[in-house]
Order: sequence, then C-alpha cells, then structure tokens
Amino acid sequence: MAPEYLPFLHLRTTVFRGHHPRWAFDPLSGEGASRHGGRFNQPGRPALYTALRMETAWLEAQQGFAFKAQPLTLCSYHIDCSGILDLTAPATLAALGVGPADLSCAWEDLADRGIAPPSWLLAERLIGQGAAGIVVPSFAFRAGAEDRNLVLWRWGADLPHRITVVDDHARLPRDDRSWR
Repeated sequence: MAPEYLPFLHLRTTVFRGHHPRWAFDPLSGEGASRHGGRFNQPGRPALYTALRMETAWLEAQQGFAFKAQPLTLCSYHIDCSGILDLTAPATLAALGVGPADLSCAWEDLADRGIAPPSWLLAERLIGQGAAGIVVPSFAFRAGAEDRNLVLWRWGADLPHRITVVDDHARLPRDDRSWR
C-alpha cells in the first residue's frame, strides 16, 4: 500500500562519479546501468549512480579493490533536482514500509537466479510514485556511515531534474574516437 505522502526533497548540491575512461565522453548517459542493471535498476531501466562524496565515488568505482586501483575518470556534477527520497532516513524507510535489508539485498545473486531483487521492486514502486531518485547508503566494500549515493532515474539538462557535469575547461572527450 502506497503512503499518501512521500517526503520528497529538492536536492541542490555537488555529487561525484567515477567512470571507466572508455565512457568519459558521455558522463550523463546512464547507458551502462541500463544495459547491465544495478542495485536500484533492472536491465532496461536507465539510472545514473553518483556519490555524495568524492571518496565514496572512488570506493564505488573500484568495486571493493581499493588497493588494486584501476584507471577511472572522476567527474563532479551540479544537481538541482526535485523528487528525491532520502532512504538513509529511518522515518522515510518506515513511511515506505522498507527495511535496510531491502536496500542491501544480494541483488546480483538474486537476479542471476531469476528472482527480482527487493531493491529493484522498490525502485519500480518509487518511480511509479513520482520519485526522480533516491539517496541511499553505499554498500561498497569499506564504506562507512558517511558514504551515501544518489541514484537518479530521471535527469536531464532542465529543471526539475537538472544535472550538469562540471567541465569548465572542456577536458572530457566529446566522442569516442580516441578508443578506435
């Protein structure tokens, strides 16, 4: 049963994301998440995974191998987005009837066995209720309580879901020609 009131936030901040350098020319696409799925999106559902701290973006991008660091392109983004739910707030989780186990489920294992992960079901429910994104704990190896992510399902160049990559000096590649 859906709650009558969802405690949506308007988020204006800077977030961070570590990209595989191959995809640095398209830092706003969400295509990788759409192709492969993620904790909060099933395959076919675009999502943009970002972190609220640069250190968290590093942890997430290294996928638990912080001492065997792989090359990455770290970007920052300006966010001005409505329709965000903070799933790190116990009151929001309670209002949604969601427990921490729904967020931290072994989503890859469940998906591999043909079982819809609770985090996917939650994401689809929230999208259906108008959510543009969620703030969630990081589940990366060695993440602490201060490590949180912003996952977006609706984003673009315009309000109310505006996100812009910070590239004041045009350092990001404009296309993928360097990879041919």
